[in-house]
Amino acid sequence: MVALVQNSKKPNILFLSAWYPNKYDSMPGLFVKYHAIAVSEYCNVSVIYLHPDKTLKEKYKIENITANGINEIIVYYKVVNSDFPLISQLSKVNLYFKAFLQGYKFLLKSSQKPDLVHVNILTRTAVPALYLKRKYNIPFIITEHWSRYLPGRQGYKGFLRKYLTKKAVKNAFAITTVTENLRNAMINCGLVHDNYHVVPNVVDTSRFVPRLQVNFGKKIITHISCFDEAAKNVKAIVRLAKKLSELRNDFEIHLIGDGHDKEMIFQYAKASGVLDSTVFFKGLLENNNLVDAINSSAITILFSNYENFPVVIPESLSCGIPVLSSNVGGIAEHLTSDLGALVPAGNEELLFEKTNYLLDHFQEFDKEHLRKYAETYFGYSRVGKDFLNIYQQAMQTKKT
Repeated sequence: MVALVQNSKKPNILFLSAWYPNKYDSMPGLFVKYHAIAVSEYCNVSVIYLHPDKTLKEKYKIENITANGINEIIVYYKVVNSDFPLISQLSKVNLYFKAFLQGYKFLLKSSQKPDLVHVNILTRTAVPALYLKRKYNIPFIITEHWSRYLPGRQGYKGFLRKYLTKKAVKNAFAITTVTENLRNAMINCGLVHDNYHVVPNVVDTSRFVPRLQVNFGKKIITHISCFDEAAKNVKAIVRLAKKLSELRNDFEIHLIGDGHDKEMIFQYAKASGVLDSTVFFKGLLENNNLVDAINSSAITILFSNYENFPVVIPESLSCGIPVLSSNVGGIAEHLTSDLGALVPAGNEELLFEKTNYLLDHFQEFDKEHLRKYAETYFGYSRVGKDFLNIYQQAMQTKKT
């Protein structure tokens, strides 16, 4: 994804990202889009997102729309696979880079040259950034959201990935991560840099606002995720529903989202005898439907095996809803006892005890305090200013 400024009084910022919401990809990449929106308060922003398409007949197809004040350029490109893994990898990087050049040329027809490139989610996104720095002396920063560097994930591997990632980190002006935990994990992977910053995920506090709750007679526990079982451990929440239902009948657990393990989890809930009695699958909810769902909750629950800092936490806090989560990733950096509760990852007994307690005490949390915390740390203005400060420092060091 590429973000670029068009007003001479504002810096031209170019976002490159491996993920960005489009018709193929709605849930992953939303946090990148929210960062771009936050930046757009201070910079004129455009986006180039590069998407491989095996069905494409021509080499490239470009779509251009304006949304949320951002000029979005989506470049679809044809993928050609090889039977040899290393050749296939190199071919994908080459095709990705050529697709970027198509999008960049399209962008420059109506926009000024970028002052800075903002890379989101390594590694292939670093290739265009390194090219622009070498050819046009355009500095870049990196923002990492992904959990691949965390010890539990072990996703940072492969010679080409490691080579390009280390080269990108070495040449970047700054590295930002959404949590201190992710920063430390990257450093432990050998990605050392003397200019790390923590800039959190952002939440639209003007949209995620507390609303008057309607009492349907049941206390609703809401879980929102991408239904990746290895990471999100949703089956444990199904087991929680089963165990709680043997003790009380005043609650429901609503599972919101979509993903490759959804059908498997659905069948697990059905076999457990809790489907449509205590566990309800609500599908992928967006915009006001998602806000309404969070506001109808007593608590939001997460029980991930590994995690970075899911945006559903600040979204819930912004609505004044407390959060119960496993203590993984960078969640403990924000989720203190006045905002919700933490349990050790995998400890289903303590998860049961905390959930049972919170169902009787969730109303004791101060909604105004929860919302104020979200506004202070995760609001568009705060995050946008943090990035602008880094941009300005980077551009001051640019050689003339």
